[in-house]
Order: sequence, then structure tokens, then C-alpha cells
Amino acid sequence: MEAKHDCAELIGRLTAGIETPHQVCLTMGDCRFRIKTNSERLALELTTYFAPFLSTGGEAEILITALQGEVPELGLAFQVKEPDPGKTKIKEEWIDIPGGRVIRKRLTGVHFLFGEGRNLAVGDCEGNPNQIVNFVNNRFIERKLNDGCLLAHAAGVAVCETGMAMAGFSGMGKSTLALHLVSKGVTFVSNDRLMIRPGKPCPTMFGVAKHPRINPGTALHNPDLTGIISPEDSVRFQTMPPEELWNLEHKYDALIDQIFGPDRFILQCPMRFLVLLNWHRDGSPTRMEEIDIRTRHDLLAAFMKDTGLFFTPGNGYAPTTSDYAEALDGCRVFEVAGGVDFDQAAADCLHLLENA
Repeated sequence: MEAKHDCAELIGRLTAGIETPHQVCLTMGDCRFRIKTNSERLALELTTYFAPFLSTGGEAEILITALQGEVPELGLAFQVKEPDPGKTKIKEEWIDIPGGRVIRKRLTGVHFLFGEGRNLAVGDCEGNPNQIVNFVNNRFIERKLNDGCLLAHAAGVAVCETGMAMAGFSGMGKSTLALHLVSKGVTFVSNDRLMIRPGKPCPTMFGVAKHPRINPGTALHNPDLTGIISPEDSVRFQTMPPEELWNLEHKYDALIDQIFGPDRFILQCPMRFLVLLNWHRDGSPTRMEEIDIRTRHDLLAAFMKDTGLFFTPGNGYAPTTSDYAEALDGCRVFEVAGGVDFDQAAADCLHLLENA
């Protein structure tokens, strides 16, 4: 293919003559999506994954095409996305071209093209449905950030109209704590990303339609999740030292609706609380104390999140630490310190949620 350094033209050439008879329609908060694909298998995968957010169709504000097939040589001079701190593997390459951006996944070869309302994934989509899920969710994140929200690295749960975000530096267990709370009856909002919209009397938090990907330690310590692991793996994991188990690079998808039942996954609610995990596996008592986040920017850093490659700002998005602190006006903030005790932390969080 002759290289065309224009996003609209590239998308047009990659999709020309390809029928996309299969579609998945979703509603995420106030955004409606239509995903079109030439792959029945991918459509079924997405239908299962996004089950809590399926809709019957109608007009869609965000259109996405996902094509299963070979990607021809595009003739683009990609630049490498450097790994995040603490990581060594290069996973993505990218280039900005007139009208949009192109990202290539180095390990899978799947290409993503987006800009000016056009969104295309092309490559081995059937073999990498998780990358298509992430692409869909990134389009939602981009929409909310361009609408004035801030991106947070946090999990979220809710009881009725009371929402709680949970954040912490890597490995602190925010997803594990969120799932402990869901096991106690609360509603799931998000696993790893939240979009925060400042407002009165408190901010609003928007979740991402991504089910938790949990490690074996999380599954083995929550009776609701043990069925995710095969009996053979369960025996093997239980013989591992605790530190090795919690750091194991092995993930399982925990589909909220299949494990906990319908109506347990929402994407929007008032954010009344933020819990910042700052604990250690040292056996000391767990402590939860309310703090003034304006004086604890060291902890706020765990809550802030860079946007990554799949976001192209339409409103000059570049928030500061002070912007995040101001966005939390009206939200009570707590630090959890001392030793790691998920049962105690879950009990403390549940007490806040039920007595707000």
C-alpha cells in the first residue's frame, strides 16, 4: 500500500470493501457506542465482556470499527513509547499524523487509528480481544477528559448514591480491597481508572467498563473468587510463599456480573470518599485516619494518572497537583496505614459508606 499520512484516508483505505455485519451497542453513562466488526467471534467476545452495558441500538455518539485481518505496510515512521517506570518491555509505537494518531502494538501487531471522531482497530482482534476492550474504554476516557474530568489511578465502589474511590501506589491492593467490598454487597464502579468531575456538594466519579484482572493472591483470599482458579493451580499457588504469590505475574478476568450477579456494576455516582492505601506487610495494626489532602501531596501522587497514548487532548488537558486537590473539594479523604489487613480495611470502608 502506498503510504498516506492522513488519518481519514488511511482509515478509508484500510476499511474499503470490507463488510462489517456484526455490531455491539453499548451505553456507558451518558455515552452511547456502536462497535462494528467483520468478526462474529469478536462480537460475541465483546457482548459477553460488556454485558452490563449492552443497549438495543439507536443513535451512537462514538463509532468504532474493529477489523480482523492482516495489516498491510503503512509506511509510517513510528516512534517508540518508552516503558513506564519500573518496566523494561517496549509494548507500543506511535505516530501523530494529520487528523489523528496511529498506535501499533509491538507484541501483537494490532493497529489503532483514531482522530476527529474516527476510530479503527485492525489486525488480529480475535486473538487479542482485551486490546479491543481497552480501545473502547479509552474512547470513553477521552470523551470524559475532554468534557472537563480528571483521570485518576483508582478503583471505585458505591452504596446507593455514596461512592468511594480507593488509590495507592503500585501493589498496595486497591482492586483487592474493592472486591472485598463487593463481596460484602456494595456495587462495583471501576477497577483501575476513574474520571473525576469537580462539582458541588462533592465531585462525581465515572468508572471504566473494565472488569478486574486479579492475581492469584486476590482470588485465593476471597471465597467469591476462588472458582476462577483451576483446582490444579489452586494447589500450586497455596504452597507459594506469600510475597511470591502476591507478586506473581498471572492474571484472571473477574467478570463482575457473572460472579456477583446482575446490577452490581455501574459507571457513575457522587464521590463522597477517597481512601488512600499507604500500608505495609509488616504485621502491625491497620489504621484509618482522615487527612487534609491539601497538605498531603505525597499521597495525592498515587491518585493522579497520566493519560497515555490513547488520549489526544481537545481542551488543553494538563492538570496540576493543585487541580487534583481542588477537584476533591467536598470529598472526605482517608489514609490507611500500618499493616495490610483487607478484612479490617473493608470493615472500616463499609462503615463509612453505610453511615454517610
